[in-house]
Amino acid sequence: MKNIEGVVIKNLKVIPDERGWLMEILRSDDKIFTNFGQVYITTAYPGVVKGWHYHKKQHDNFTCIRGMMKVALYDGREDSPTNGTVMELFSGEKNPVLIHVPPGIYHGFKAVGMETAYFLNIPTLPYNYEEPDEFRLPPDTREIPYDWGLTPGLKHG
Repeated sequence: MKNIEGVVIKNLKVIPDERGWLMEILRSDDKIFTNFGQVYITTAYPGVVKGWHYHKKQHDNFTCIRGMMKVALYDGREDSPTNGTVMELFSGEKNPVLIHVPPGIYHGFKAVGMETAYFLNIPTLPYNYEEPDEFRLPPDTREIPYDWGLTPGLKHG
């Protein structure tokens, strides 16, 4: 798999003890940390796709904290050396990774498996309700060479 310029995958470490476990997701002393905007959780039901979208200003730092998600990224930046590159990876309980996504990268995810998946995001900017920094395409767009494996006639977004 070819990496997209600016996308960073950070392996996360689970620290278990007799009480349970702890997993640090993003620290202010990580090389990929720039600033804090907000923290939110979103969910996806089994088989549901949430995507495509990208940001012009915001960096995303996300991980799947429950269940499993198939994450797809597409470099739509015209001036990027990896323009047109698609990345696909799995994030979740079986592969705890943080995915750092810079502006200009289309991204989306699909819950895989039989349970609702929980996605935690730590973007660098708070959501602006008046002028959202979010630009969308439908999951089945022809502009991105990627197939989410959706049931014909059934669209998610």
